[in-house]
Amino acid sequence: MSNLETLNLSLSILVKETFIDGHNLKNKIINHMSQLNKFTFNICSIMRINNQIILLSKEDIQNTFKDFQYTQMICYMDHFRKRKECQCHVYTYPSQMSYYQYLSNQFPGGYYSYVRFVSLYDEYPFEHEFFLQIAQSFPFIEKLVLINREPQQHKQSYKSMNDNCHLSIVEYSHLIELNIEQIHDDYVEEFLCDTKTCFRKNIRLGIVDKTLLRVTKHFTRKDTRRNCIKVDSLLPWSDWRSLKSFQEYFPSVKRTDYICSFFT
Repeated sequence: MSNLETLNLSLSILVKETFIDGHNLKNKIINHMSQLNKFTFNICSIMRINNQIILLSKEDIQNTFKDFQYTQMICYMDHFRKRKECQCHVYTYPSQMSYYQYLSNQFPGGYYSYVRFVSLYDEYPFEHEFFLQIAQSFPFIEKLVLINREPQQHKQSYKSMNDNCHLSIVEYSHLIELNIEQIHDDYVEEFLCDTKTCFRKNIRLGIVDKTLLRVTKHFTRKDTRRNCIKVDSLLPWSDWRSLKSFQEYFPSVKRTDYICSFFT
């Protein structure tokens, strides 16, 4: 290890008192690797918060990296009050990592051509502009997981913009798998309405049955039909999917798709 010249570190870790920062990386890694000349990292520190813990600010964390000579560093922080957790995400930029997890509304954007998997989580709503930013920042994303129970706040303004043909459509050119099981109904509309989102490839969709029924109005809604036609695998399976209305709405989904998906 001490002779390594290049190190790529990806880490998600629960911490008790302090976030992983530049001091930690210097003392635990860099000072023990005299030959190291390239160090890239993507670190997410998660801490349970209570009244006794004094949290460092984003600026405090960034200052611990001021002597790093390898590359640019990005830092952002989240406070999740419902979960009583705080998250600090630090990573080098540009990045060659293939995945990014737990991205929130605090994500500052950028361009990440190597990333294929992204997960999103927040206790604040994701608005349409956020998904535009995600699609632009990760143009080659193949798998996307979304967790957010909060309703969108600007749906009416989106509707008005859409009526006037000013709403930009989010395009996912390479997406093949989408998990939206732990979300508010607004995000099902966000992804399935063809006035908001466009899939360029057939995808595997994970979604709660009752949510799908509500949003598609029992497979009669017109503006969600086009994207549903592009779904070729749907989880989980329910008996009502043998209905003609479902088969016409999801013509590419077969029961064998459901069976095979558990073994791939």
